[in-house]
Amino acid sequence: MASLFTFTLFIFFTLSTASRSHKHHSPTPAPTPTLSPTAVPDIQQACKATRFPQQCESSLSNLPPNPTTLQLLQSAISLSSDNLVTAKSMVKSILDSSSTSRNRTVAATTCIEVLTNSQHRISLSQDALPRGRTKDARAWLSAALAYQYDCWNGLKYANDTRAVGEAMSFIDSLSMLSSNALAMAFSYDVYGNDTSSWKPPSTERNGFWEASGSGGGSDFKGGIPSTLTPDVTVCKGGENKCYKTVQEAVNAAPDNSVEGKRFVIYIKEGVYEETVRVPLEKRNVVFLGDGMGKTVITGSANVGQPGMTTYNSATVAVIGDGFMAKDLTIQNTAGPDAHQAVAVRVDSDLSVIENCEFIGNQDTLYAHSLRQFYKSCRIIGNVDFIFGNSAAIFQDCQVLVRPRQLKPEKGENNAITAHGRTDPSQTTGFVFQNCLINGTEDYMALYHNNPKVHKNYLGRPWKEYSRTVFIHSVLGELVTPQGWMPWSGDFALKTLYYGEFDNSGEGSDLSQRVSWSSKIPAEHVLTYSADNFIQGGEWISPSLLSAHQ
Repeated sequence: MASLFTFTLFIFFTLSTASRSHKHHSPTPAPTPTLSPTAVPDIQQACKATRFPQQCESSLSNLPPNPTTLQLLQSAISLSSDNLVTAKSMVKSILDSSSTSRNRTVAATTCIEVLTNSQHRISLSQDALPRGRTKDARAWLSAALAYQYDCWNGLKYANDTRAVGEAMSFIDSLSMLSSNALAMAFSYDVYGNDTSSWKPPSTERNGFWEASGSGGGSDFKGGIPSTLTPDVTVCKGGENKCYKTVQEAVNAAPDNSVEGKRFVIYIKEGVYEETVRVPLEKRNVVFLGDGMGKTVITGSANVGQPGMTTYNSATVAVIGDGFMAKDLTIQNTAGPDAHQAVAVRVDSDLSVIENCEFIGNQDTLYAHSLRQFYKSCRIIGNVDFIFGNSAAIFQDCQVLVRPRQLKPEKGENNAITAHGRTDPSQTTGFVFQNCLINGTEDYMALYHNNPKVHKNYLGRPWKEYSRTVFIHSVLGELVTPQGWMPWSGDFALKTLYYGEFDNSGEGSDLSQRVSWSSKIPAEHVLTYSADNFIQGGEWISPSLLSAHQ
């Protein structure tokens, strides 16, 4: 077996110029790799199930003969993990040499953060697979790949040195390894141990539906336990031993809380003007407020400010797993002229958010990654205001379009969602169950004044494998008869999946929908239940959560 340094160089020079089916850039084609004598048919069969089979075979060619299926999969994940260390080191070098460049400093700093998140998720997946937790492993590998893409995409806007270009090329190659590992995990979960039965990743668009159970439909009753009691309190002025800010209370939470042990922060009624960050090590943090519009966390960061990015503009951003929030409002008041301005960004796996309100304009809710459950929430915005690459279920929520107020007399085009799945093996998508899609009172007054010039769409494809479905929801009159909006030309129109099932309301008529959207077959609608889509029965059930207090 080659040393890690030698092997890393091998991967870099073999893959760094390879092309991608969802092109980040336009590199020269990779040469066809030659398998070493140690390559075995199982490797070839397994690699046929990936998006980049030649690179897969080449990268795994040094394995000993006759590996088990699990060893094969673990080796593919380890390749991604090992090269992630190198990628992070390359970005650290960029950061160290970028003191005179704000853009490069911001891009590299964010890049290191998301690559750290990627490392964490890959490590979790390596531990999960031998214990049979394949659904968890796939969710975490999906996020790991998403974070690598985020790093690459951030550097794209600061690509003014040779070092940045080399790092982007290496991260591009790294994401190919991660995509292959994810595809193999997909096949391992769906088709079993026999690699001869493995197939390349498929989606609903080409007729593939994962098997679904019989329970956990849109009447799923999960939520936040009513028995939670505060560990600390936040209040205006900090009297009576209260914390003055939400961030101070978050900082007081223990690091790496054991599973089931929650740290409950009661945030009293008031307006808290601050930026809040719940980092990776702050797990199982709970925000409890006094109600929507009463407990309000507010900010105004936006991409119009120097050095600000969409990712960093969030008023509240959560990475630590097991996050919960109830009875509060989070907003970004930057206004429609500011363009991207996030109210909340969620990267917390197994997060539950109930009876919360999120207010913004463009990019209000950044449901960035992993598994999320929203219950009885109100989400307000206009352009792409629910976006990200998470597996998120929105149940009994109000989704309301508000005016952009730029030139309303000329009309407005708004897309409610912009899902960002970049790979067909990612377990991500947006699911709306029993939701209301409508406009705010002031928007509907504007709409009724001249409905012909205002068009509102259920979504548009931010990335190639965008996936969004609406089930048993009420779609108001403001939803255009076409239903869905292209992003640019025919981008993603053959690979996305946009589905509807048994909706009602004036905007639910499917007769004029775009040809590239779908009616979900009744026999497959439970694919999108909380139980099946995000394994909700294992972690959302109040009885289960209460037992863990």
